[in-house]
Amino acid sequence: MNVLTRNFAQNLFKYNGAGFIQGAVRSFCAAALNGKEIEKLVNNNKVVIFMKGNPDAPRCGFSNAVVQILRMHSVKYDSHDVLQNESLRQGIKDFSNWPTIPQVFINGEFVGGCDILLQMHQNGELIDELKKAGIESALAKESEK
Repeated sequence: MNVLTRNFAQNLFKYNGAGFIQGAVRSFCAAALNGKEIEKLVNNNKVVIFMKGNPDAPRCGFSNAVVQILRMHSVKYDSHDVLQNESLRQGIKDFSNWPTIPQVFINGEFVGGCDILLQMHQNGELIDELKKAGIESALAKESEK
């Protein structure tokens, strides 16, 4: 770290406290993952979730609920752990203009978070959305029997 950078960082720390430096670093890191990179992740599979943890070990109850709903429907999906990458965590929030995690995308379209997916599951709309994406829900198969 050169003298100018060190002095600038020290002045920020003295003037604003640690919270400002942390916020500045967070904003800088978020810029590293641009919208096109996020869009590639969103369009990589028919169903994509950005969550805390991974499907085998969710690290929050909301992420766990989304995983359980998708399991009930036997949906194959890509998942991305936002806790492993701060730029992904902020980048997906900026991309979807939605402040919370988890985030669910179907056919490249943002569906919502846990509360919306749960509501769609309960009222049957999730089966319809999956069908539009060419995915047959296991729950739809069971109800036909």
